[in-house]
Amino acid sequence: MNMTDEIFSLIDAEAARQLDTLMLIPSENYASRAVREAAGSILCNKYSEGYPGRRYYEGNEIIDQIETETTERAKKIFGVPYANVQPYSGSPANSEILFALAVPGSTIMGLKLASGGHLTHGHPNVTFSGKYYRSVQFGLTVDGQIDYEEMREKALLEKPSVIILGTTAHPFMLDWQKAREIADEVGAYLVADISHIAGLIIAGVHPSPVSYAHVIMTTTHKTLRGPRGAMILVTDAGLKKDSELPKKIDMAVIPGMQGGPHNHTTAAIGIALGEAATAEFTAYGKQIVANARALANALKKKGIQLVGGGTQNHLIVMDFASTGEGQGVLVAKAMNAAGLVANFNTVPSDTSPFYPSGVRIGTPAVTTRGMKETEMEQIADWIAQVVNHVKHIHVPTEKKERAAFVQQFAWDVKMDAFLLNIAKEVRALCAQFPVEREV
Repeated sequence: MNMTDEIFSLIDAEAARQLDTLMLIPSENYASRAVREAAGSILCNKYSEGYPGRRYYEGNEIIDQIETETTERAKKIFGVPYANVQPYSGSPANSEILFALAVPGSTIMGLKLASGGHLTHGHPNVTFSGKYYRSVQFGLTVDGQIDYEEMREKALLEKPSVIILGTTAHPFMLDWQKAREIADEVGAYLVADISHIAGLIIAGVHPSPVSYAHVIMTTTHKTLRGPRGAMILVTDAGLKKDSELPKKIDMAVIPGMQGGPHNHTTAAIGIALGEAATAEFTAYGKQIVANARALANALKKKGIQLVGGGTQNHLIVMDFASTGEGQGVLVAKAMNAAGLVANFNTVPSDTSPFYPSGVRIGTPAVTTRGMKETEMEQIADWIAQVVNHVKHIHVPTEKKERAAFVQQFAWDVKMDAFLLNIAKEVRALCAQFPVEREV
């Protein structure tokens, strides 16, 4: 087997894995054949540093049309006056926004990682947003909601120049109006990171930040069902606050943080936006939320504790902190062996992001496969069986022992007959709901 065949053989193996398992990670989805064809097209051959009509390379006449059309689609579907579709992904896009809006050393605010925030929202010590800016973070109330009162108190005290409201593991709707009121009190920019919920906003099942945020960032590969990319949007409110915002964002993207855009990704984003403008996509977005609520309710009936007690969007965070810190890692690895692919995740009480007590699951991908509430009941039953199967096993409290223990556990569950039997049942369900969008 030559080197090319070896890689394609691995791609085939990954295709089989995706077909035969349940994709429950809420940030994953199935892109359509059209999106994937654009992402793998000859557009990757062209270098296009700059913007339409202002390139540093010749031969971009057609590329300019593709980027312009994609930009117009983004502006139309979100109802904003400006969009930049060149960011490579979500983290680069957030870095570009901060590059445009805040000088190094100034104060920014965002949600704590353990409370469902993102690393790029100011997580201290290990990220650019926590090292190059003075980061102040807020958390959740006792019932799992964003603590807007804490946000306000800290904003009044610390006077941030940028407040970022966005989440990666928060199961409830966000109050954009309240966040904007706080931002106005201290003169801050409000940035909405809607990477997880962009598709839900388009479908009308989550409030839009367009009337309140000054700048919006979204990735394009989660509920939007596009390629791995990102967009930065400026709203009318943003233009009213600072008419130079579009220029600042453009300059932050290139030459500030990036070189030439990935033209094949730009085209694929354009196709995904076209798909998102259909009635089918609206129905899809509504079913995502219906499925998530059905799954959450079924899990609670099985005795599984959830952060906040439920969900209002596409994701759920199961909380095993009462069993011991690190239990989320074991549950996630056992679920994977059973064909239920999730990710371990922090819960508010956790102290370690490496050995957290939660498991994050979501319904965007299984909804793409056509599954509905009945299938959510079955998935909840499988998850509960896995949880009960491993609940007597605990991650050692001694830090030096943890890595080796988890590594051995991950190996052992791959050969666990009980979990392999669930995986067989999962494959049977997957066969009933083939990925028509062709993995």
